[in-house]
Amino acid sequence: MTSRIPRDSRLRLVRPRPLAAAPRAMNQRRSRRPAPRPPEGTPAPAELARMARSGLAGAARVAHWADAALRPGRDSASPDGKGTLSDATAELAAEELGLTPAQVRADWDTARLAGLVEVHGDEARPGWRLRAWDRDDSAVLRGWVALFDAWSLAHPEPREHEPSAVAEVVSAMPQVLSFLQLSAGPVPVEQLLDLLGQRVTELRTERCEIPYGPQPEPVQQPPAADASIDTPLDPLLDWALHALASVGALTYGDAQATLTPLGSWAVWVKLEQICVAAQSPAGNIEQSAEDMLRGCSQLRPNAARAEYRAWLAARTVGTAVGQLIDAARGEDALLRGLAFEALRVVG
Repeated sequence: MTSRIPRDSRLRLVRPRPLAAAPRAMNQRRSRRPAPRPPEGTPAPAELARMARSGLAGAARVAHWADAALRPGRDSASPDGKGTLSDATAELAAEELGLTPAQVRADWDTARLAGLVEVHGDEARPGWRLRAWDRDDSAVLRGWVALFDAWSLAHPEPREHEPSAVAEVVSAMPQVLSFLQLSAGPVPVEQLLDLLGQRVTELRTERCEIPYGPQPEPVQQPPAADASIDTPLDPLLDWALHALASVGALTYGDAQATLTPLGSWAVWVKLEQICVAAQSPAGNIEQSAEDMLRGCSQLRPNAARAEYRAWLAARTVGTAVGQLIDAARGEDALLRGLAFEALRVVG
């Protein structure tokens, strides 16, 4: 049977609705959370990159010279495996660049710490940041942050001090830098010394904590004297502030210290990374690289990338990259693919 109600089969034009009124698709992705903005007064990334290029101009000059003047197979580094320039190469660079051999060696060391030069055994080759130095601001800023992270290597510690005391000061300096960043202005050295002493005391207390649970009977031995406890912190703080000033992170003089715009931005970036690590979506921060990747295999791509960033932020770049490379060499094809995706997040 057919309906007796007459039908109007003519086509009608329908006015297009504005996109705002259209129903959202069920599978539409949620908008990403806006990226955190740096503190007010922070220069734009292009200006920060200009400052970094200015501070690393000598290192970039020596790295470009080495890229053009040295060829594979020539004696460009000493056989110590540390990438130290040979005497002949340092003298040749000094003559062609109008510098002293000591200046060439200092700029060379800075170039290595900033990733402009990569050392592999007895050979050195230009890094990818050097290739992108003139056109990529992010590569320049990453190179400067790498130098900032290696401030204690850029300006070696005094030899007369106990190595354990030096290590404690290096471990405590992030809190001092955070205080400088929050102060947003000159801070007296006496105040920084007091903060450093408190943080070093906390580190020593944590080191002496007794683990929970039954423990074997300790063997009676005479207590070993901790030489770091008797080491004064004043000269070590002075060394640390001079070292951070040498890489352009702060200015130091007249018994006070002030972060530079680059230093303030770098400390803010580090604090944001810690916040990201503390907000791990899937809770894989404490896992090894392989376990983290297995946990991310069940996540959506955006969620997995957020987990990669949180896992990476909780580790030094070298340690994280090394673990991911080991995972990329494994036999599990899925883990290999995820490891390479996580390495892309590293940049």
